[in-house]
Amino acid sequence: MDEPVRIDKWLWAARFVKTRALGAEAVRGGRRDQRPAREAQQGGPPGDRVAMTLGSSRVCVDVRATAVRRGPASEAALLYEETAESRAERRAHADAVRGSGAAQQRRLAKPPPAAAPGGRPTKRDRRRFEAGRGRR
Repeated sequence: MDEPVRIDKWLWAARFVKTRALGAEAVRGGRRDQRPAREAQQGGPPGDRVAMTLGSSRVCVDVRATAVRRGPASEAALLYEETAESRAERRAHADAVRGSGAAQQRRLAKPPPAAAPGGRPTKRDRRRFEAGRGRR
């Protein structure tokens, strides 16, 4: 299908975002053909270049085809082609992040998982709990 489609819907169909709401949010900060893409309603015909920020990296793709429905990843990959500059920039960004140990710092900053409670309290546990609260 080669007719214009909403950019947020195309981002969702091309599997850049999980929901159309996230697609609309990505559009607000992105660009389409070197112009700011302010609204999700603006159509994106094939041949357009769409630049957006996903996570902490910038991605720039050329629209090859449009789709209204979200299909499998193999079909989604046919809808766009990432530019060579974008790939190089993402690799440089990933190398910089790996070199700084930022991923390891994020991993270590997470709190350890809490111990799982023993499950549902027994009648004895309930009696002890209520005795501690001053009842009985």
